[in-house]
Amino acid sequence: MTSTRERQRAAARARLEKEMAERSAKARKRRQTQAIVSAAAALVLVVAGTVWLAMSLGDDDDKNDTAAPAAGASECVFNALPAEQRPPQIKDVGVPSNEQYAKGVQTMTIDTNLGPITAKVDRSLVPCTAGSFTYLAEKNFFDNTKCHRLVTEGIKVLQCGDPSATGNGWRETDGQGGPSYRLPEENLPTDKRPPYPEGVIAMANSGQPGSTGSQFFIVYGDSPLDPAYTVLGTITGGLDIVKDVAKAGDDGAFAQQAGGGHPKKEVIIKDLTMSNPQG
Repeated sequence: MTSTRERQRAAARARLEKEMAERSAKARKRRQTQAIVSAAAALVLVVAGTVWLAMSLGDDDDKNDTAAPAAGASECVFNALPAEQRPPQIKDVGVPSNEQYAKGVQTMTIDTNLGPITAKVDRSLVPCTAGSFTYLAEKNFFDNTKCHRLVTEGIKVLQCGDPSATGNGWRETDGQGGPSYRLPEENLPTDKRPPYPEGVIAMANSGQPGSTGSQFFIVYGDSPLDPAYTVLGTITGGLDIVKDVAKAGDDGAFAQQAGGGHPKKEVIIKDLTMSNPQG
């Protein structure tokens, strides 16, 4: 990343932070006040022998102590993985802000060793996923990683986004990497047939709700997957690159598990960027 690009991204973040600063400050002040009141109430109730009531009141405070997102923003949930649940393939880069833009269109540019692949991302449809993806891109999370999985039978996808898939050759742990947090799925294509048509870019997950991380897949042919994967955006350029990779086939490494294998024609993400939201 160039220093100019970093300054542009910093400026974009500053604009959002300025918009939300006053609201966040009010929320913090309200939380501090409620914490003091709740603590005093709990002490009185313990003395009275009604601890269960104190816990109940505390829960009510937590539920009500949520400041509304700033105008044009969404409140997102990013669940950090406990340290003991993080295998070596997890790359810890912190956690994004809970408030994310919910408007505008971004351009994703995946600069690969085979050429650029671009996609359009509508933040009104995926504010949290787009926010997470932008955050990771700014951390150079995807740079110098390989697309580790290609499927050519049944479904037609090229899967990327594992930060541990780097260097020469392949590892048995390919596909197990991600960031140190997870987020809920959004923009699920439950009313689309097929749910994942050619040209869609979507987020992979473990099959459990709320397990979206950093791995994503590019659909290069209509695929009848269950509508359980966040549709991040649509490919606007470079789909021919993915199709050429598919023609070269895979090594069958995942044939007995999730299907497919490592692509025989290697795809290396040299750099992945997300533009500032437009519109």
